[in-house]
Amino acid sequence: MAYRILILGASYGSLLGTKLLMAGHDVTLVCRSKTASLINSKGTDVRIKLRGEDEARAIRSNEQTGKLDAVVPANVDVDAYDLVALAMAEPQYGTEEIRALMTRIAKANIPCLSIMNMPPLAYLHRIPKLDANSLQSAYTCPEVWNDFEPGLVTLCSPDPQAFRVPGEGANILHVGLPTNFKAAAFQSPTHTLMLRELEQDIAEVRLDDSDVPVKLRVFNSLFVPFAKWSMLLTGNYRCVTTSGVRPIKEAVHSDLELSEAIYHHIDAIALRLGASEDDQVPFEKYARAANGLLKPSSVARSIDAGSTDVERVDLLVKLIGDQLGMSHEAVDEIASTIDSRLSQNRNVAA
Repeated sequence: MAYRILILGASYGSLLGTKLLMAGHDVTLVCRSKTASLINSKGTDVRIKLRGEDEARAIRSNEQTGKLDAVVPANVDVDAYDLVALAMAEPQYGTEEIRALMTRIAKANIPCLSIMNMPPLAYLHRIPKLDANSLQSAYTCPEVWNDFEPGLVTLCSPDPQAFRVPGEGANILHVGLPTNFKAAAFQSPTHTLMLRELEQDIAEVRLDDSDVPVKLRVFNSLFVPFAKWSMLLTGNYRCVTTSGVRPIKEAVHSDLELSEAIYHHIDAIALRLGASEDDQVPFEKYARAANGLLKPSSVARSIDAGSTDVERVDLLVKLIGDQLGMSHEAVDEIASTIDSRLSQNRNVAA
C-alpha cells in the first residue's frame, strides 16, 4: 500500500523523500515559505551516482510514481499522515513554528522516524540503562519532546552524506556518500511492519534496470543507530579546532592512534548501554571511508560561519559517558572546544 509521509526538513529530508517517491509513496516536505514555493513549482532534484557510473543521475520528484508537495509548518494537517520523518538539525525544533507543529504531531500519536544525528530525547527514554532526564542540557529545546510517547519515536542513523552547492536552487541536493539509512524498530510491531514495507519497496526500485543506492534498513536492535556516534566524535566534531576548522580526513588521520582510541571508547559506551558487537562499524572501515572525506563536517562549517547553536552529539555522548562512569579526556576536550567556539560566536552575535 502507498503511505503518506511527512518530512520535517527539505534539505537532507529530500534524499529520504526521493527514495520514498521512487517507491510509490506520497511525501510532504515541511520548510520555509520560499523553499516550499520553489519545490511546489519545480519539484526536487537529487543527484546521485549509480554503481559503475561516473556521472551523477538527476532524480526529479516530478518524474516519480509518488506525489510530492511542500508546506510551511502552520499549514500541516497532521492527521493526513501515516509517518513523520524528522530531518532538521536539532536546534531548529526550538523555533516557535516548529515547536507548535511538534506539539500537534505528538498529540496525534503519529509514529516518528528521526534521521537527525542527535537522537530525540524521547527515544533515549527507550534505553533502560539511561537516565534520559539528566541529558537535557545537551539539547537546545529539550521540552519539545515532553509530549512524545517514547514508543512512537525511533531513530535512523543518517549515514548517507549529502550537500547543497552554493548558487544552486534550494530544491537541488547532491549525494556525496550513498550509504544506507539504518533504522531501529518501533516499540509497536504494527509500526515496525510499516517500516519494513517501506524498506522492501525502496529495495525494489530500479532506474533503467539499475539498482539505486541509499536504502532503508530496519533492525530490531535499538542500538544500531548509535554506531554513528563513534564516527561523529572521531571525525565530524574534531574538525572543529580552537582557531578554525579542518577536513574530516585530517581530523581522523593526523593522529590515527588517538582517533582509534576515541572510536573504541565511544563503541564501549554503546556496548555498556546494551549494544552488541554486530551493531557497530569497525574502526578500520570508518578510517578508510574518512580518506575520502576531504571537507570539514557540516557542524564544523556551521560553527565557522558563526552559528550560535548546533547539534551537540559531542556533549550528549560526554554526558552519557559521565553517567556511566566512562569519562574520557579526549571526549571532554572535544566538548570543551565546541563550547568555546559557540561561546565566541554568541559574544559576536550579542
